[in-house]
Amino acid sequence: MPQIKSNIKTMKTDAKKRAAHAAVRSRIHGAVKKAVAAATTDQKDIALREAQSVIDTAARKGIIHKNAAARKKSRLNASVNAAIAADSAAK
Repeated sequence: MPQIKSNIKTMKTDAKKRAAHAAVRSRIHGAVKKAVAAATTDQKDIALREAQSVIDTAARKGIIHKNAAARKKSRLNASVNAAIAADSAAK
């Protein structure tokens, strides 16, 4: 536990930032899961756009790195396309 006043304040602000960033990361995770789940429905475009928007917003705010955001979006598109291909092959 820090003894210096400025370090105590830093700990408090770090805890607030950590909580806020965790919430955004959780939102990213949920949006990606929804987009992949909606890949075979008629809502796929809306869900995909929403997930990409959440990822871009997190990158713009500095919560995740821009390259990490690009990687997440690329993998999301690959997952959605794979789900669509699997669904069309099953029909």
